[in-house]
Amino acid sequence: MATSGEPVSIDQQMVEIRRGAEEILVEDELRQKLERAETEGRPLTVKAGFDPTAPDLHLGHTVLLQKLKAFQDFGHRVCFLIGDFTGMIGDPSGKSATRPPLTPEEVRANAETYAAQIYKVLDPERTEVVFNSEWMNPFSAADMIRLASHYTVARMLEREDFHTRYTEGRAIAIHEFLYPLIQGYDSVHLEADVELGGTDQKFNLLVGRELQRHYGQEPQVILTMPILEGTDGVQKMSKSLNNYIGINEPAKEIFAKVMSVSDDLMWRYFELLSDRPMEAVEALKQEVAEGRNPRDVKVDLARELVGRFAGEDQVDGAQKAFEDQFRNKQVPEDIPEVELAAEGGEGLRLPAALKEAELVASTSEGLRMVKQNAVRVDGEKEADRERTLPIGGPYLLQVGKRRFARVWIREPQ
Repeated sequence: MATSGEPVSIDQQMVEIRRGAEEILVEDELRQKLERAETEGRPLTVKAGFDPTAPDLHLGHTVLLQKLKAFQDFGHRVCFLIGDFTGMIGDPSGKSATRPPLTPEEVRANAETYAAQIYKVLDPERTEVVFNSEWMNPFSAADMIRLASHYTVARMLEREDFHTRYTEGRAIAIHEFLYPLIQGYDSVHLEADVELGGTDQKFNLLVGRELQRHYGQEPQVILTMPILEGTDGVQKMSKSLNNYIGINEPAKEIFAKVMSVSDDLMWRYFELLSDRPMEAVEALKQEVAEGRNPRDVKVDLARELVGRFAGEDQVDGAQKAFEDQFRNKQVPEDIPEVELAAEGGEGLRLPAALKEAELVASTSEGLRMVKQNAVRVDGEKEADRERTLPIGGPYLLQVGKRRFARVWIREPQ
């Protein structure tokens, strides 16, 4: 089924749904749901939940949006769920300590920023934005007790982060157990056929399947997507790690950051973020194998993402700005790439980074080169000998006219 154009076969839908997916549980059930939806002319209800804790979305967040868009393009019902109720609990997934809850005012302020951002990927005419406070606020204490009765403490402690904290004697607040239960009940209320989430959400998604069985519903299929690496190619994309590409950033920033990713990571971005069919992506890989410069292929990716998030009218200008800044300054294409350990929680001082990247023979030489205005960071002269490069990157370092390195700063071991 599809909303426009030629109908899309079940096999074609499955190919696109599998694209980039980490796991589908259970794949045979998904095919059966798709076949029944086609026979009955009833679209599937596909749900993904977002807590309103980080109002500025980056490309890592759009991995799920891209998969929602695929279901949407096949004519299925997409529910973008903003967990304004669960946001006041705080998702404990992967946390080593109890997470402080957001205030209602913080939740509302963050939630208001979502709609304008998600519609850069999703079709606003075919997207249902729902808030779980709509059905959770009326919940009574008795309702919550009945919900909690459907799951055991032993099962909750099977979750890796809860188990680790319990065995290490670190606190787990009772309200944290409610988070996966309420996320699961969201699926019951929406009668979800499919729920999407990151790999770190697998336990919560499985709770949804089990609760649906308790409430007499057919269990949802769960589809997990990988966590996208940031521009450093090592750690997950995160604003706090300064390795993110924000979808509301200026076009030239998006373009330059996409161009900074490694050639290997570029293909992962194509798979998880591009609208190009995988056949076209494989054709690009073949072109590179036959001698095409991967940098030119990366330009194609950068242009696509700038067009989607900043607007098609910004693409040419963003590319020109990038070329003016980097190519016209005669930056070579074969710059060595180096990963350096931070000195502490703040990052790595520039003179030390120059030495570790083998651009100078010693830290003292690095200090001297900075003093002589012979050092550039990202194309700009740097005269501050106390300059610290924060964890993240990449940073384009240049000493003199011919010594270059692109460096990432990682957390110390």
